[in-house]
Amino acid sequence: MPETVCLAPDDAGLARAAQLLGAGQLVAMPTETVYGLAGDARSDAAVAAIFAAKNRPQFNPLIVHLPDVAAVSRYAVMDDAAARLAAAFWPGPLTLVLPLREDAGLSPLVTAGNTSVAVRVPAHPVARALLAAFGGPLAAPSANPSGRVSPTRAEHVLEGLSGRIAAVLDGGPCAVGVESTIISCDGPPALLRAGGVTVEDAEAVLGAPLARPGDPSRPTAPGQLASHYAPEAAVRLDATEARPGEVLVGFGPVVGDLSLSGSGDLTEAAARLFHTLRAADHLAGPGGRIAFAPIPETGLGRAINDRLRRAAAPRP
Repeated sequence: MPETVCLAPDDAGLARAAQLLGAGQLVAMPTETVYGLAGDARSDAAVAAIFAAKNRPQFNPLIVHLPDVAAVSRYAVMDDAAARLAAAFWPGPLTLVLPLREDAGLSPLVTAGNTSVAVRVPAHPVARALLAAFGGPLAAPSANPSGRVSPTRAEHVLEGLSGRIAAVLDGGPCAVGVESTIISCDGPPALLRAGGVTVEDAEAVLGAPLARPGDPSRPTAPGQLASHYAPEAAVRLDATEARPGEVLVGFGPVVGDLSLSGSGDLTEAAARLFHTLRAADHLAGPGGRIAFAPIPETGLGRAINDRLRRAAAPRP
């Protein structure tokens, strides 16, 4: 494949990106959460190319990005709970797993054989402009090699996928910085992945707690594998000081070589998480180790801790 090109998020760049997608090629696009690796969700060849570029297990489903609720309803069935969540959080960092319509026309590779589909309406203006220019559903997992640190800047995408995809639309740093929250509405509402919408906010909209099902060996949505978001270095959590040879990433009162947020702000920490994880990995070097300060298990801290636990999990 020719060298990956970096496109400006202007009319010419969007037109070129839509043209590439229409030809079955892959384009990384910015969203408010992380950069996504977009391909035509209706094309077996394009979706297969996503799995190949990422070296992603084909039993791991993909999220389909769509411009609005009306478009979602063409591919999936929305019940009252799903409609309330959509009204509250779309466009935004929420993914809903919904029953797949029989006539959806999506590639079966998108759903990994499940009878449900993960869908999202992104808020990032460049993602929304690309969806409008392309005029169809875009499957878009994070634009990084499978299991590695998610990209929150265009240069992160190029570090992992340059030469393996056609283009990157450079929309600048991602504002949220952690992936979308995933809630299944294929049955009683259930939390499948913590993310950019807090559990507390989702439960307030539903007026009831979310169930917590799931078997990480049989994912029904992206980001459920036990080992994920992994840097090259080994990761240790809940550290208040560095051990010899470790790079310490601080938070709040814990001062480290790097910090997610010196003031203890969880929103800032979420936005900085993947960029800081990459920076710490570079500092640690081959065979290195990274230690992370404790993060509160509240609000966006749930999503941050979820990513850190998966980064620290034993590697397959």
